[in-house]
Amino acid sequence: MERFWLKGYPAGVPADVDATQYRSLPALLEDAFRKYADRNAFIFMDHPLTYAGLDRLSAAFGAWLQKTGLPRGSRVAIMMPNILQYPVALAGALRAGYVVVNVNPLYTPRELEHQMKDSGAEAIVILENFATTLEQVIARTPIRHVIVTALGDLLGFPKSTVVNFAVRRVKHMVPPYSLPGHVKFHDVLAEGQSLDLEPVEIGPDDVAFLQYTGGTTGVAKGAMLLHRNLIANLLQADAWFQPAFTDTSRGPVPKQFVFVCALPLYHAFALVANGLLGLRLGAVNVLVANPRDLHQFVKDVRHHPFNVLPAVNTLLNALAENEEFRRLDFSNLRITVGAGMAVHKAVADKWLTLTGCPVIEAYGLTETSPAATANPILDREWTGTIGLPLPSTEIAILDEAGRPVPLGERGEIALRGPQVMAGYWQRPDETEKVMTADGFFRSGDIGVMDERGHTRIVDRKKDMIIVSGFNVYPNEIESVVTQHPAVLECAAVGVPDERTGEAVKLFVVRRDRTLTEAALMEYCREQFAGYKKPKYIEFRDQLPKTNVGKILRRELRDSAPIALSSSA
Repeated sequence: MERFWLKGYPAGVPADVDATQYRSLPALLEDAFRKYADRNAFIFMDHPLTYAGLDRLSAAFGAWLQKTGLPRGSRVAIMMPNILQYPVALAGALRAGYVVVNVNPLYTPRELEHQMKDSGAEAIVILENFATTLEQVIARTPIRHVIVTALGDLLGFPKSTVVNFAVRRVKHMVPPYSLPGHVKFHDVLAEGQSLDLEPVEIGPDDVAFLQYTGGTTGVAKGAMLLHRNLIANLLQADAWFQPAFTDTSRGPVPKQFVFVCALPLYHAFALVANGLLGLRLGAVNVLVANPRDLHQFVKDVRHHPFNVLPAVNTLLNALAENEEFRRLDFSNLRITVGAGMAVHKAVADKWLTLTGCPVIEAYGLTETSPAATANPILDREWTGTIGLPLPSTEIAILDEAGRPVPLGERGEIALRGPQVMAGYWQRPDETEKVMTADGFFRSGDIGVMDERGHTRIVDRKKDMIIVSGFNVYPNEIESVVTQHPAVLECAAVGVPDERTGEAVKLFVVRRDRTLTEAALMEYCREQFAGYKKPKYIEFRDQLPKTNVGKILRRELRDSAPIALSSSA
């Protein structure tokens, strides 16, 4: 197809990237370890981990995994926030020839059990704060190897001792747990450093990650992201960012770029925009474990003149309103990328006024590794569009029959490029639903493309709800809630929320009219990660339906955009 949007590319950005320059992610990682050995790769709570240190520790971690007898291609789960152990475990598992399964550490037992069983993960690295969740389900999963770490494990003595004592004994953030046979992260590294990491032949078409996302069935599916998918996407991001990297209008180009990694590394956005891209560039990532703790956020970044900040709209807004953050020096900030959810004009304007650095809105999905489009990186004005397709990426706006619509008309956004997933793990039927015969991935978002190639999202074909950049699928919520014995039927929709962009509202028809909102909220709290939990519940006598009995979610959204009651 004609890529007429290339005329709008900034000077120096290529039309295509060459993803064959690295055979695999380990090849890319080991290249970075050689080039930047003496540089800091990650900083957590002001404690650095160098590229040489990451090389050494990840090799030890990978060698230990190999010693367990796990065959090549086995799935290794990582369930941690942004701490130094994350990149060590990530790089180690990849270098040892395994597939990484990223896990949200806030998952409930039900959610964790499904992901472990579906992925077939046989090993998991988990922060002790969340070990009690694993304890409740491990017997029903394939997991055979459990590695438990503590928050301060890689912070060096005496800081590690102080931090771990505070987390366990002062803040009481580690619930009691029992995981017989588990191994401590420190012991894994100690033993692994006496072992040799066996070389593994890993090719571009091998699976690197199972990145889980929801779907129309309400069952979370693992998007199979190949090594070449991730390599292509980080090279696409690198090419798109180059004009800002080399721009001298904001001062001399830094010798080493400083990235703020506030979004969780288990999310595809941070995985690429921070982790992999940062390593490719020889940058240092300042890790923020809990971005909602704005006081700690400021403490984490204030001594580091940061240049790149990927974020979602809600985080940008919270930071711009925070007095401590507002007092920081933004003279070094070159790139602010907003993605994961729509960037609001009011937030973009506020951020530009505060920092002098515009928010560049980008768009993508888990299935596209994730980035697919972005606004030109040196644009100063918020456009309200998702920008242009990245290098080597094509975009089509399709009608219901899968045919391209004329420019300016609404249709489903479809994407094709080297970053598009290989399909859903063990779900060829679900893969077939989203992939066209000519290789386009159907996003489920409705958009309009203008004559310059800029696309504006105008609606969502799916009923997906986006809460602070995280996807929430109504079918999953409804499937679980209807298992409550006092619920006859229900429907979940997204409603506007000033803080999170959207929030989940649940409409419920009760089987037992003694069911209270508080009781149902408590049930949901036990079943869902916080961002999925309904914020609002409304009881009704009946739900609107089509002639064939399908619940009309859109009618519910339109009838009550402002929720009537909220959780505590």
